[in-house]
Amino acid sequence: MLKVGLTGGIGSGKSEVSRRLREHGAVVIDADRIAREVVEPGTPGLAAVVAEFGRDVLLPSGALDREKVGRIVFADPDRLAALNAIVHPLVGERMQELMDAAPADAVVVYDVPLLAENGLAGMYDEVVVVDAPEETQLDRLVARRGMTEEDARARMANQASRADRRAVATHVIDNSGTLADLKTQIDALWASLTRRAS
Repeated sequence: MLKVGLTGGIGSGKSEVSRRLREHGAVVIDADRIAREVVEPGTPGLAAVVAEFGRDVLLPSGALDREKVGRIVFADPDRLAALNAIVHPLVGERMQELMDAAPADAVVVYDVPLLAENGLAGMYDEVVVVDAPEETQLDRLVARRGMTEEDARARMANQASRADRRAVATHVIDNSGTLADLKTQIDALWASLTRRAS
């Protein structure tokens, strides 16, 4: 089994790279998706978040209002640390369960947004960083996700710098070009990863 950490700043296009690696045959373990799962209604994770932040962070449906929580934690490092202390251990447990279920010869890609920030590079055989200029990230967040420029900049400021992410990379995918450019890089990356896995 080859363990690959995949990371990139918000708006870098990491999700697209993850999707294409899955199409190639990678077993993808998505930390963001798991982070949503562990705070779904009825979970101990959601109960812990409500205990910490109050019932105001719930939607009328009883689900977590992720946008509201985002506005709270990305404006206050202490509140972000409190949220991470709840969610990160739950995400880690679930990721381990999924890894244990993967085939022995798999290329397992861990899609981890905060890999560099949390010093996790050493956990992986390879680290792939999806990179894009900050202005490109900002444009994507405003245009595609409907964020205000202020919210987008606040989220970007809470992440590692491009230099810090690139410093932990064994592979860098430059996602500032066309989809055709991206496909060429991913095809080459997959060939490299499967050679290493075998």
